[in-house]
Parts: sequence; structure tokens; C-alpha cells
Amino acid sequence: MSVLDKFLYDLPSTLIYGIGNVARQDDGLGWAFIDRLKAIRYYKKLNMHRFYQLNIEDSELISRKERVLFVDAYKGDDFEHFKISRVEATNMPSFTSHAMSAESVLATCESLYNKYPECYYLAIRGYEWGLQEGLTKRARANLDAAMNAIFTPDRIELIGA
Repeated sequence: MSVLDKFLYDLPSTLIYGIGNVARQDDGLGWAFIDRLKAIRYYKKLNMHRFYQLNIEDSELISRKERVLFVDAYKGDDFEHFKISRVEATNMPSFTSHAMSAESVLATCESLYNKYPECYYLAIRGYEWGLQEGLTKRARANLDAAMNAIFTPDRIELIGA
């Protein structure tokens, strides 16, 4: 059984958090992931949320969950389609309340609420970031690959768990 099998459970204690901006091409991958989950209509209890970036207030949001999957676009080229990694709480030497990392949000959640939900980060590779709506063809293919992996857990390569 895959570590991410629990994300397939239709539970209110699970949160899928899509990060991005649909007005910036492939930066909208996190939101597109949420949109696809909603279109499936299988998940009636699963909580889904999307926003432009992670903020300090998200520590309170995740404090009410047992497991969280953050989904975001990735600009690098060190993997082909997508990567899933475990999020560990990290207090960065300096962070602001604007555009926090998932690690900092989790650390704040632990510090303020004494909660430590099981968190993962799904990075989907993107290619174009210009001011334009719509994913590129290659980003859509990477989104397809990530969705297929989530719905076929034996094909997931989990990094960092």
C-alpha cells in the first residue's frame, strides 16, 4: 500500500491545497489539479482549497486536518513530470507572513496549535509563466501524469518519505 493511499479516502480530515495563479500559464497547475478533482465528483467529503500562495493563516487551516497534500507548479528541470515529497516542519531563519513555504506553514502550525498533520508536496513541472491564461501542452501532460499517479498509487514514486 502506498503512503498516499490515504489521500484516496473521502474524508473530511484530508485537505488538498492547490497553489497557483491561473493568469500565469503553468503557474495554474495547482488550481487545475483541484478543478480536475472537483470534476470527478467522487470526493464528496474531501476538503479542497486553492489560493495564490501559502500564508501564515494556512497554519490554522491545516491544524484542523490529519493529512494535507499541497499541489503546486515547479519551475526546475530536475524531474520530468512531477515529484511527491514529504513536508517536514522547518523554521526558516526569517520568514514573513507573505508567500511562506509548506515547511514554514507546518512549523507554524506545530508551534501555534500543537498540531502536526501529515503533509506532502506534489510539485508538477511547468514550462511557461507569462501573463496568459491556460496551461501549456507539456504542463497539461504533466498534470495528467500526476493525476494518473494519484489514482493509481502503485505508480507513485514517493521521494523523501
